[in-house]
Amino acid sequence: MEKAVLFDMDGILYDSELQYARVTEQVMRNLGYTGPSEALYDTIGCTADGTWQILYDLLDGNCSRHEIEMAWKEYNQSHPIDYRAIMFDDIPETLRTLKENGFRMACCSSSSKRVILDSLRDMGIENYFDVVISGEEIDHPKPEPDIYLLAARQLNTLPENCVVYEDSRIGIEAGRRAGMKVIGRRDTRFNQNQSAAHCLVENAGEMCRIACQGRIPSDGKSYKN
Repeated sequence: MEKAVLFDMDGILYDSELQYARVTEQVMRNLGYTGPSEALYDTIGCTADGTWQILYDLLDGNCSRHEIEMAWKEYNQSHPIDYRAIMFDDIPETLRTLKENGFRMACCSSSSKRVILDSLRDMGIENYFDVVISGEEIDHPKPEPDIYLLAARQLNTLPENCVVYEDSRIGIEAGRRAGMKVIGRRDTRFNQNQSAAHCLVENAGEMCRIACQGRIPSDGKSYKN
């Protein structure tokens, strides 16, 4: 069976989480939110629908989900993201190395399909991915395992042959529930509990070395060369 690496996108292919956190806070403050910034971090890794619900609840229903969505989209349209500029430097080399070592690859993100395809194209890495799946294509979003199980089926491989590369708590949980090995990219900025990952790494290059060696630690500790 094929061996595969399944990538999340935000916080994994590029460093968008800080930018999204700032955007979310600015939009919410504009809408009257006065609570702690940390409460907004629960949106990390969520689908758009899940994000609007969390923000709606934090605003105590004083703004409709539609109003929140429109405010978010208007802000982003006036502050477009340069995906190539925020892509992690080692991503192109990592993808090349995995391809050369016989891995098939999927991008499995809770973002919309349009955003995923546009960002992969802007970064110039779209051709490395055999499968691209968005949160719009599954019934149950992360932390349910649906997106990763669908990727395995489309790649014609078994869950036990897949490595998931994630950063968010719900993404790591989704990979574990799918019965896959999960390598977490360490990120301490947003109070994400990453302890469920089989191991933690500092960057994609470390993840690539582990995947190619085929010996993934299972103690939740950081990878050591």
